[in-house]
Amino acid sequence: MRARSALFDVYGSYLRARGGEAAIAALVRLLEPLGFEAPAIRTAVSRMVRQDWLRPVRLAEGPGYALTARAERRLDEAAARIYRTSPSTWDGRWQVLVLEELPTRTARDRLDSSLRLFGYGPLGPTTWVAPRPSTELPEILAAEGLAGRTFYGEHDGDDAELAARAWDLDTLGADYAAFVTEWRPVLSAVDGSVPAEAFAASQGLLHAWRRFLFRDPGLPPSLLPATWPGTEAAAFFDRETARLAPAAESFLTDCLNRGNRARSSA
Repeated sequence: MRARSALFDVYGSYLRARGGEAAIAALVRLLEPLGFEAPAIRTAVSRMVRQDWLRPVRLAEGPGYALTARAERRLDEAAARIYRTSPSTWDGRWQVLVLEELPTRTARDRLDSSLRLFGYGPLGPTTWVAPRPSTELPEILAAEGLAGRTFYGEHDGDDAELAARAWDLDTLGADYAAFVTEWRPVLSAVDGSVPAEAFAASQGLLHAWRRFLFRDPGLPPSLLPATWPGTEAAAFFDRETARLAPAAESFLTDCLNRGNRARSSA
């Protein structure tokens, strides 16, 4: 886990619901159980400011950073896919993206990463498909200086076959099963009695789970293989996250309020 990823997770999981801002001193305290030191956190924050994910603010405890509007949109869309045990919202139609020209290899690699994050799978070098449109698509294309055409409608053919072509569902399913096998014993050793430990375990689980966002577009059950392992994995993630939440929230509150208490006693 890198400091930048850890910051995104903390802002998305906890701080977004608390106004989306925190003092830099509080961020240092929050990420300490994850093994990050202050210089790495400050460097990551500075990079996120330059990339328009965070903006400097002045808080009661001192200098801090708040989410930008761009970051709020990105985190809200990601959250809808991270916590996804609710029924699929697929309406039976696909969005198809066709690029007007073949990008360079470097641009294609960056585009591939960005599009996969928002649920797009490739059908060819210039053609992508997604089960639902993403509001981030124009920004993704503009960042690479690319133009494309989009179409939204029903597929004249077997939707499950189309999904299997755009995404490697067999490998994805095996990795979901491996995720549960790996994390079940790790989390069974965390009972929530130590808030910092619960927070670190919860964030580690989230970081591992979030990697599936780049690979799973959130397909409905009708397009997935029978006994889809992703269903059990999602339930496991939600259950363990909820179990650790009280202790993790307690640690968060302590980190956010510690500076205020220190000033009050001074």
